[in-house]
Amino acid sequence: MTTIPARLARTTAVSTSPEHARQRVLKLYRHWYRACAPEICQLFGLNVTPSYIRSAIRHQFEKNRYVSDPKVIDILLLKGHQEYQETLNAWKQESHILGILLKNNDRPQRTFLQKFYEGRDEDAVLPAASGL
Repeated sequence: MTTIPARLARTTAVSTSPEHARQRVLKLYRHWYRACAPEICQLFGLNVTPSYIRSAIRHQFEKNRYVSDPKVIDILLLKGHQEYQETLNAWKQESHILGILLKNNDRPQRTFLQKFYEGRDEDAVLPAASGL
């Protein structure tokens, strides 16, 4: 497959209202859901079904369901569209797809003392010996 970088390029847009942001999110979701799921399986030769990829895509969108700030939504839309473009232009490898879309990285909520006993207070850093 020939990579055409401008094929999926979009200019950065700013949402004028929460309703406009919602419409843009739904449009991106439809692009991922309809076009990308079957093509990901075929393009990367994955041993999973398109329905499994669709459920992983839905999970990614559901994580940010309750974001209400239009500026934050615009940034998330920009990142989502960037992922979409990189995926369909085959700028990723199979491990990127499996790691980003299909792996569940959710960590259980921890109290301050649990973080303290681990020796860290940041959630961005996974302790090596925690087993999570």
